[in-house]
Amino acid sequence: MLKGVPPFITADILWIMASMGHGDELACVDRNFSGFRVSAQTTSGKLLLLEGIDAPTAVRRILQMMPLDTFVEAPLMHMEATDAPGELLEVHRDVIAECSQAEGRLIVSQPVERFAYYPIAMRAFAVIQTAESRPYGNFILKKGVV
Repeated sequence: MLKGVPPFITADILWIMASMGHGDELACVDRNFSGFRVSAQTTSGKLLLLEGIDAPTAVRRILQMMPLDTFVEAPLMHMEATDAPGELLEVHRDVIAECSQAEGRLIVSQPVERFAYYPIAMRAFAVIQTAESRPYGNFILKKGVV
């Protein structure tokens, strides 16, 4: 056990976050995302599961230990809804709020069309699959400098 590490953050997740460098990306996806298939194409080849944890909680806890990039305009991306392009869904607003609070600055999330999201996730360092049940609860976090 380590002090200050949320109990649901596994050793594998800690290893992933510690292994990532500045500018590397982490896909944080919902329960409906094809995590196993996509994660096989990532840098680490890892699919990490956070069972019982929604996207805002997962992102809040990840950002306790990993900063977002300050060298890009949007260190956060989200999969936009196919039937509502350009619209921020509740899950998007919730995660943006968690990121802004964790970073102490306004975080802007770049919307990504659904089918364009998959290749971006495949280029990520790893995929963390949450139990988020709201549709389109899929995000990309770009790691900053510690």
